[in-house]
Amino acid sequence: MKRTESGQSVGSVRWRLVLASTTMLFVELALIRWAGANVVHLSYFSNFILLGSFLGIGIGFLIPAARGQWLKRWTPVPLALLVVLVREYPVQVRQSSSEVLYFTAVRTTGLPEWVTLPAIFLLTAVIMAGIGKITADLFRLLPSLDAYRYDLLGSITGSLSFAVLSWLRAPSVVWGLLAAAALLVLGGRRNTLRYGIPVAAMIAALFLETTTSGISWSPYYKIELKPSPTTTRTWYISANGVPHQSTAPRAVLMRKDSPYRQAYDQTPRNPHKRVLIIGAGNGNDVAVALAYGAERVDAVEIDPRLQEIGSQLHPARPYDDPRVHAHIDDGRAFLERTKTKYDLIVLALPDSLTLVAGASNLRLESYLFTRQAFEAARDHLAPNGAFAMYNYYRESWLVDRFAGSLDDVYGHAPCMTTFKRNAAVLVAGMTPSDQSCAKTWRPSGAVPAAASDDHPFPYLLHRSIPTLYLGALGAILLVTLLSVRLAGVRIRGTLRYTDMFLLGAAFMLLETKNVIGFALYFGTTWLVNALVFFGVLVAVLAAVEVRRRLPRVNQRLLQALLFGSLAVVWLVPAGAVLSLPFAARLAAAIALAFTPIFCANLIFSDRLALAPDPTSAFGANLLGAMTGGAIEYLALVTGYQALLLVVAALYLGAFVAMRFAGRDPAVT
Repeated sequence: MKRTESGQSVGSVRWRLVLASTTMLFVELALIRWAGANVVHLSYFSNFILLGSFLGIGIGFLIPAARGQWLKRWTPVPLALLVVLVREYPVQVRQSSSEVLYFTAVRTTGLPEWVTLPAIFLLTAVIMAGIGKITADLFRLLPSLDAYRYDLLGSITGSLSFAVLSWLRAPSVVWGLLAAAALLVLGGRRNTLRYGIPVAAMIAALFLETTTSGISWSPYYKIELKPSPTTTRTWYISANGVPHQSTAPRAVLMRKDSPYRQAYDQTPRNPHKRVLIIGAGNGNDVAVALAYGAERVDAVEIDPRLQEIGSQLHPARPYDDPRVHAHIDDGRAFLERTKTKYDLIVLALPDSLTLVAGASNLRLESYLFTRQAFEAARDHLAPNGAFAMYNYYRESWLVDRFAGSLDDVYGHAPCMTTFKRNAAVLVAGMTPSDQSCAKTWRPSGAVPAAASDDHPFPYLLHRSIPTLYLGALGAILLVTLLSVRLAGVRIRGTLRYTDMFLLGAAFMLLETKNVIGFALYFGTTWLVNALVFFGVLVAVLAAVEVRRRLPRVNQRLLQALLFGSLAVVWLVPAGAVLSLPFAARLAAAIALAFTPIFCANLIFSDRLALAPDPTSAFGANLLGAMTGGAIEYLALVTGYQALLLVVAALYLGAFVAMRFAGRDPAVT
């Protein structure tokens, strides 16, 4: 039996490394989902937890083997503290930025945000530093590429495990039980009591959450269902702690002043036979479409739990009607696939209250509000057809942005009906005669530019990084510098791995660009997102396997291939990929996304194989990934396509740094 230098069997080290890496990614994904579900506006800052995770894991890898053992001994304690803190002091963060909108209708509660948010970030970093330290100490016992291989196998396992739990809609206590079991195994017999007490406290807190009446989980939200005390509503639905939807009797929905009926009343010439509802939710809009005589209703809803609630509890039972065809899908993806022409298309209150995981500012509905999406909807309208959208838009400039986009796409101003709480309904007929307006939209001021598929940020007033984000990123940078220093990491010693740092930053941006691309091509669903992450990990693992079988690689050739593939991605417009049939679109998306990832990770694997201290090199790479997550906010200014230029610049800097590190790529 082969043994490592420490005397442990190689097989034992390998499976423990797989388990540690699995736990690391699983806990990271669980914290992102759970914290976002319990701390309002963290659902809009999913990479807040992601950045804290990268900081912690990077520090765990950078701490020398002989130091930081206390982190391993007390790893479950900060995890239990975080869960108990959030459960005991549920936080609804105040948000007063005029530069970017958040759809929140709750009162601020809990501890002040300046206490809670830093506490969550620091606790996340400490949690992941402990798990990272466990992983790093196992990583050191194996040859670098062998260790990286098993680390990736663990990451794939962690990603798939959480995806399966999302598919099963497992409650948070199940996440906690799996994480606790893995930590107890990693902690070993010596730490059974030290680990057992905090993980028991964590599980108890999650059990109380899970057994709370009306609580259930979808792949996107923690959903709370409460009966209504009034006759105008039957059930209230909250998502991630925010009032989100409510079911109502058909008579209430059909009242004269109801926003639900405006699309029909303002299009009297429209037959309303074929209706598409995007954001069908619990079924209110479906019930109204049926009341107006629709012969076929395609009801598209991204969240299966919301549609399920409507099927079971809506008083009109609209989803039971044979004329209704429910589709659990992303609305934009459905538009790109369907060939049906509709008399009426309705965007029904699509505000998701969450982000696409791995993308700092892309919300689930962002691609529904771009100019290209409005054009796609127009192209699916029958003669005399109409498009309608409504929401509580909060700000007049947001109404102007959407109405101005419709004006440009349809060639005339839409009808606009306003209600209390800044609610507005916009209706645009194919021609002016296809709409009948009591009031036509007129801009209230300068009309903001339309959102686009490259800059899909409809809730951002200007192309800028809001001060809210700049302040948070500045604080994260300060905490990072202090944390690295307090952890005893010698910054000078890590400078030799500047290239690895830059490779990490570039790869993080490249991965984000791919998540964004697949979200546009195939939808922002959790399944698409999970498959992209799985594909990225498999591509990285493939690069490692290729490098393990080669005695040497030609770095200059690989660098040329990387820059060439990035150039192709830059030159191929998203619209060209979207116009392809599904099979061809999938093949093109895979080729464009994973070719540069494979080349980049073949270069990275070669560098890791020859690093004098692979664990420190890997830690520097992880801190670089955290930096890449912060750089991603540049997309708010430049759009996502321009991030490829930043990616190319970072890779160029990494290759220059390799030479200064005394490693000439030409001779390897």
